[in-house]
Amino acid sequence: MPENDRLNGYLDEIELGFVEREATPKLLMKLGIQLHLTGLSLSNTVSILEISGVNRARSTVHNWVHKANLQPASDQNPNHIAVDETVIRLNNEQYWLYAAVDPKTNDVLHTRLEPTTNSVLAQTFVAELRKKHDVEDAVFLIDGSHSLKDACCRHGLNFRYEKHGNRNSVERVFREIKRRTTSFSNCFSNAEADTADNWLQSFAFAWNQLI
Repeated sequence: MPENDRLNGYLDEIELGFVEREATPKLLMKLGIQLHLTGLSLSNTVSILEISGVNRARSTVHNWVHKANLQPASDQNPNHIAVDETVIRLNNEQYWLYAAVDPKTNDVLHTRLEPTTNSVLAQTFVAELRKKHDVEDAVFLIDGSHSLKDACCRHGLNFRYEKHGNRNSVERVFREIKRRTTSFSNCFSNAEADTADNWLQSFAFAWNQLI
């Protein structure tokens, strides 16, 4: 698919049902959401909008992103799923990000942000993944996480240990998320955990549209 078609399709997928009274044209609102989720800081996104004659605060674009409530598509049927957990920083505190990625398409299937890691939280993450997608016949690729291994066992799912190969897809996602959360402090400074979790799901939506 040509790149322009993918970008146009991405804009069409952004719903603005939350808009009641907003002076900004909807196309530019969608563009602002797209620019921020695909790599620009809030400051740079605001600067681009100014070129089109729209002057908005960073907090306004931030609110557009969160109110749009973007989510990765459901009902996928992957053959393999790379799952992992990693640490990110939020308000100088440590949080654990769980993520599941289809290594064939590099699509993010599901994310969950938690203040800690344990078997119960891993089981909840896997349970949510099962509700969203058809994963009963998939092979879960795990890199030594005992909690995720236990979660797969508890749910009766197939898994195998794999450090490289198909697991590179989830590592790519983690690298990009960490780049965004460390480089763009205005996304995560003073943000509540629920806000950050919402942003991560919106990021997953954007990632899936453009990879």
